[in-house]
Amino acid sequence: MATLKTMIAALLAGSLAATAGSAAFAKADGRAFDPVRAQEHLNRRVDKALNGTDATAEQKKQVADILGQAFKDKQATRDQREQNRKALQEALQGPTVDAAKIEAIRAQQMKIADADSQRFTKALTDAANVLTPAQRQAFFKSWDDRDGGRDHRGHGRRG
Repeated sequence: MATLKTMIAALLAGSLAATAGSAAFAKADGRAFDPVRAQEHLNRRVDKALNGTDATAEQKKQVADILGQAFKDKQATRDQREQNRKALQEALQGPTVDAAKIEAIRAQQMKIADADSQRFTKALTDAANVLTPAQRQAFFKSWDDRDGGRDHRGHGRRG
């Protein structure tokens, strides 16, 4: 039984990790993802993150385009992540618990999370290569400070 609890905890944690980057697409009011608004928001974030540096307009555009494409690519896996979440709920709420089925769902969720992570890491690397070392330092410091010192889950201040 402890193994099943561990597996469920790992699946739920993995599911959260897999979807943590989806905040750019999620809307608290349930509205659908708007790629134009998301790109505009991303462009503003990049501009703000590079504000005060000597980054050119072309560099800012390149960084915004690279990161924007990565978020668009992540959107393509959204449906599969949602199907996996629903399948997990069904598997856990059924009359019997099929541990093998739950493990298969977990493995699929981790495969998607890994692909999304690889894609976003490549985008960050590509974006970083557009900038000089000083611009990169300023960009990532400003990007990280975007939320006034709150951690990425929104649970208070960093210590």
